[in-house]
Amino acid sequence: MTRLSVEMLAADAPPPITSAGHAQLGIAVLVGIAVIVLLITKYKLHAFLALTIGSLTLAAVAGAPLDKAITSFTTGLGSTVAGVGVLIALGAILGKLLADSGGADQIVDTILAKAGGRAMPWAMVLIASVIGLPLFFEVGIVLLIPVVLMVAKRGNYSVMRIGIPALAGLSVMHGLIPPHPGPLVAIDAVKANLGVTLALGLLVAVPTVIIAGPLFSKVAARWVDVPVPDRMLPQRASDELERRPGFVATLATMLLPVVLMLVKALVDIVIDDPENTTQRIFDVVGSPLIALLAAVLVGFFTLGRPAGFGRDRLQQTVEKGLMPIAGILLIVGAGGGFKQTLIDSGVGQMILDVSRDWSIPALLLAWLIAVAIRLATGSATVATVSAAGLVAPLAADMSTTHTALLVLAIGAGSLFFSHVNDAGFWLVKEYFGLTVGQTVKTWSVMETIISVVSGGLILLLSLVI
Repeated sequence: MTRLSVEMLAADAPPPITSAGHAQLGIAVLVGIAVIVLLITKYKLHAFLALTIGSLTLAAVAGAPLDKAITSFTTGLGSTVAGVGVLIALGAILGKLLADSGGADQIVDTILAKAGGRAMPWAMVLIASVIGLPLFFEVGIVLLIPVVLMVAKRGNYSVMRIGIPALAGLSVMHGLIPPHPGPLVAIDAVKANLGVTLALGLLVAVPTVIIAGPLFSKVAARWVDVPVPDRMLPQRASDELERRPGFVATLATMLLPVVLMLVKALVDIVIDDPENTTQRIFDVVGSPLIALLAAVLVGFFTLGRPAGFGRDRLQQTVEKGLMPIAGILLIVGAGGGFKQTLIDSGVGQMILDVSRDWSIPALLLAWLIAVAIRLATGSATVATVSAAGLVAPLAADMSTTHTALLVLAIGAGSLFFSHVNDAGFWLVKEYFGLTVGQTVKTWSVMETIISVVSGGLILLLSLVI
């Protein structure tokens, strides 16, 4: 970013709520993040409360008036929930409908029927990537792990040979591909184009998931050779249904929002005229809200009706899909509040002033910040929303493609080395019956590979586009 563009950005931005210098602001950021980390890791406080307290602490150390700090936090919380809350809710409904109707099982069973032997790890990557598009990471694990264990036992496969590809597919979708909450928040924070981000995210995701999934699983299976845990597996939804949706209908419903958003991006590039009627139509149809809403409404007929769901059952599915996301919405919202506190305190401008004399590329800086917050808090979502707030000013002078790559760099960094302060770490450990050391050698290393490989690909893309 040039000195002129920085000065123009500073002129357009509202005055900070504190007059603290760079050193004091830097200390405030470190103290704020340290408070969040301490509250989450040592005192097991919910991330929503930790982010709220950390935001107020940051503002206090920076010397901001308490009333202005509260206003900044609530403003950021409200704008973040307004920007992505509805999308998270629609994604949760679609994921629950997919699971309850047996549509997810149909996808899994169809692909597994076509694969065997050496192709099975690749089939698991495909299954997890497709299933992971509309599902939250935790939901995807709960849905896929029973399948992984059954496939490993039935086919006499190593648990890690089958499990790592599935986990890699879910994790890559979670960190890089909208409409997952993290990428959506980052897109909203840096004002990136969703369609372009989605297209570039898929371009980065494919080689990343291949390296971290089927290829790394060969090594992981040698490092950790454990038997399939002898436990009662949860009953699959379709075992309770007389019938379930067809494979083509289910796949089409799941991919509908992605296709609509990609078509919108393509039309914007080809026509490039905001006043053109065709482009305006696709701008509406391909917006995340309409794309996900369309998928949910279509899913009522393509998923719910074949499963025999009446109006009452559909209503129950919607309600059950919405209930678990309250915590996610609050964490995402509080992350937005923390982001706004950072910006209003002048931290964003401080990063601009300091980084313009550095030789570190903006994309690498974004990745490193996300890595640091991920290691500290254990939450990919917290890392994403916090890092997005810190580096958002860097996007002011970027092209559309580089702004999208900035979002992806943040997402890639947010996946780095999951360890004991990450809920996903314990989910994987318990489901696979691993020790802490075995989980680190498999799951944690896999997450690091995803972060490093995707980060490297993003930097390479920035040199050629």
